[in-house]
Formats: sequence, structure tokens, C-alpha cells
Amino acid sequence: MFSEAVLEHFRNPRNVGELPGATAVVEVSNPVCGDVLKLSAQVVDGRFAKVRFLCRGCTTSIACASLLTEQIGGHTVAETRKLTPEGLSEALGGLPPATFHGAQLAIDGLRALVEKSR
Repeated sequence: MFSEAVLEHFRNPRNVGELPGATAVVEVSNPVCGDVLKLSAQVVDGRFAKVRFLCRGCTTSIACASLLTEQIGGHTVAETRKLTPEGLSEALGGLPPATFHGAQLAIDGLRALVEKSR
């Protein structure tokens, strides 16, 4: 059901945990499935210098959050605005329709983080 990329990010999530000294922290949730994502970042000179996440959710939500932190780390806040749920899904080998909400949750979190980082 899940691609190897999804399973790899789920089993070995990157950038998981709290981020002491974060300059922006957001929490988003999906009221339908109950998944909750917390993103923390240190923004230095308009760039996401460090990014961490905590997620209480399904396999896909955890995998998407892990991938998202890899994709935005080191990039400018403006550059990350180009990321989409479809792009996360594609990078993970395609998500089943029933679990696509994990990619949407990650991007919702990113949008909130971008807004908080202004």
C-alpha cells in the first residue's frame, strides 16, 4: 500500500523533536482524522536554518512531515512557498488517495510556518 519512500520516512523520520531557540512554532491539525503536526524552525536571514517536527498521526502524516523538513531546511522562506501537497506525494512515490491528507497537513503546517516567519 505504501511506497518504500513513505515507509523509510515513517520508520526513520528526519528532524523529529523539539527545537530549542525556535523563532517560529506552529501547530496544525486535521479535524477529520485527528492528525496533529507541530513544526518548529529557526529562521536566520530569511532562511530556514533548522527545522524540527512532532506529529501525532498516521504513517503518511509522519512521512510527509519528515520529508517536508528535509525539503525546507536551508531554503529561504520565499522558496518554500512553491511546495505543494502534490509535490510531496510525488516525492514519496505517490500517496494512496485515502492518505493524501498527510501531504495536505504538512503543507498547511508549512504555510502557517511561513506566515509566522514573516
